[in-house]
Amino acid sequence: MAQETTKKLTLKPLGNRVLVQRLEQEETLKGGIILPDTAKKKQETAKVIAIGTGTTSSDGKEIPIPVKVGDTILMDKYSGQEVTIDDEDFVILRADDIIAIIN
Repeated sequence: MAQETTKKLTLKPLGNRVLVQRLEQEETLKGGIILPDTAKKKQETAKVIAIGTGTTSSDGKEIPIPVKVGDTILMDKYSGQEVTIDDEDFVILRADDIIAIIN
């Protein structure tokens, strides 16, 4: 697994958005076969890097985002906007696209 970096992230999601980083999958199968990048499927698990402020309901109450930084989540496979910052890949997605929190 990649080492944790302590550099400051320059991207802060707004509103009901969450910034996540997909978790790496194994690149070698049990038989020793290495998969090329084009044959790999997109990972559906990710680590929460930053969260937005949440949304406001019609009666003015704040609705917080149900995850916190550091949570491991299960997300819709093709949801979100992929972005690259400092040679690292991230996904910005709506909180509604988060399926579950993995404990």
